Amino acid sequence: MNNYIGIDLGGTNVRVAKVDESGNILEDVKRPSYALEGPEKVLSNIKEMIREISDYESCKGIGIGVPGPVDTYRGVMTMSTNLPGFTNYPLATILENEFHMPVFLDNDANVAGLAEAIVGAGKGLPIVYYITHSTGIGGALVVDGKVVSGRNGYAGEVGDIIIDRNRKKYNHLNVGAVENEASGTAICRIGKEEIGEDIESAREVFGLCYEGDKKALEIIDRISYDFAQMMSTVGLICDPHIFVIGGGCSNASDLYFDKLKQYYNSMVHEGMKDVPIVKAVLKEPGVIGAAMLCLSKGL
Repeated sequence: MNNYIGIDLGGTNVRVAKVDESGNILEDVKRPSYALEGPEKVLSNIKEMIREISDYESCKGIGIGVPGPVDTYRGVMTMSTNLPGFTNYPLATILENEFHMPVFLDNDANVAGLAEAIVGAGKGLPIVYYITHSTGIGGALVVDGKVVSGRNGYAGEVGDIIIDRNRKKYNHLNVGAVENEASGTAICRIGKEEIGEDIESAREVFGLCYEGDKKALEIIDRISYDFAQMMSTVGLICDPHIFVIGGGCSNASDLYFDKLKQYYNSMVHEGMKDVPIVKAVLKEPGVIGAAMLCLSKGL
């Protein structure tokens, strides 16, 4: 069985693991990423971590998941808000030259979606659409075990899909972008506006739902409608065999997945209403998915 090196690189921490082709983590190392100290420090740290993995030389390749859009052809980030200095930095090339094996780079949502498609909730299905529902909203289209990243690496960035042009302008995203209306950040903001200023997280709003709070239940119903509208847009484009939803908000799936299904079905063609909408199942999709980039490339 082939093994791969998976790297989950974030703005705070980095994890390096040896992963087999079934998605089993055989060995791993976790450290601070030193993101604010610049690319050279980050890369020096990652090189050391890879060398801590036993028999790393026998791995077939290295896959890396990063927080931001990626030009997968050049192996560089095209925007690196959480990793200063990494925009167009030749991360993949440097590691290829250092370890003399293929290196593949992609967005963290894409690699999480790839993991769920190959060894997780979507295993064995031809078209898997993965959505991360957390602080923000992201997505990944995986077809026949390969991520569709697009020409510039922005494929799957569903958070900027407009669900209502008559909403307020909040940030750089479109007015009415689903991320500003249905993400964890949005749930918290709406909770502050409609329940009280002491609301500090989406988790608190979900918690109030379990207590039967009417305002909280109304908020989750509304965000479910907006989220389902985004999903229907995705569905009408690629008609996936399954939607897999991960991220922190999905921990409250029992509160809103049935609503997503109901609203989704009201917005799509009759023949599309049987698509499963399920919760992600992998505990470590980032590092597993990074390793699966290698498998998806035929290694």
